[in-house]
Amino acid sequence: MPSTYTSNTGIEKPGSGEQSGTWGTTTNTNFDIIDQALHGQAQISIVGSQDLTTNDGSISDGANTVLVLTGSPGATFELRVTPTDQEKFYTIKNETNAACHIIYKGATYSPSTGVEIAAGSSQAVTGNGGGVAGVFKSLTPNTDLVNDTTPQLGGDLDVNGNSIVSVSAGNINIVPDTTGRVVIDGLSYPDADGTADQVVVTDGAGNLSFASASASLGNSLSLSGGSGWTISVDGSNNLVFSYGGSTVAKIATNGAITSEDDITAFGTV
Repeated sequence: MPSTYTSNTGIEKPGSGEQSGTWGTTTNTNFDIIDQALHGQAQISIVGSQDLTTNDGSISDGANTVLVLTGSPGATFELRVTPTDQEKFYTIKNETNAACHIIYKGATYSPSTGVEIAAGSSQAVTGNGGGVAGVFKSLTPNTDLVNDTTPQLGGDLDVNGNSIVSVSAGNINIVPDTTGRVVIDGLSYPDADGTADQVVVTDGAGNLSFASASASLGNSLSLSGGSGWTISVDGSNNLVFSYGGSTVAKIATNGAITSEDDITAFGTV
């Protein structure tokens, strides 16, 4: 009776009465395959799509549990597992410069048939041994914000000295749900958390801070619409009204009103 082989790692099972005097070599190879399947790591240089094979009765890359992919393929590549009837578990670290699609050989990649492992990322994957219709699935929690349509933070987002940047002149929208609010905290001078009746002001260099409404106006307020009117405060705290750059009236702190021209009382406005 000839040898048979285990379904998933190709360990040789000698037939009864077979390999008399040589079974020790087979057994040692089997131990190596078992050791490889438990803790083996293979470094595979990638130049493009290629097969990942598990050979019956011999050491092979496909029998390892950890795969480290290296190289510079420059474009998305497929890692095609064969034989396709083997159930597999891999932890794959993609150190190449391109995305990897792991599938069963003969299958057409899609998110429902395989797993995409981005360049520089790692994934734990499992395959069901379903032939060319077999499926690989990820066992790693999804941290890819591109493919996760409803990403959720498990903690505070640390930008690590980087910025949140839009592309194509796009807006960055922060939209609270229903009665939620946008809360800006941790700003600089004069009050890190702000107080009642304060406003957020900018220094013109992209830095925001809290300030009182009066301080945020400074000593001068230009009215909108290109009207030419300006309201300012002089050194004596008088409220000064100017038009076209010329002072036309002022109100003193005691309420006295001074005008550059006549003052009409009880007239029609």
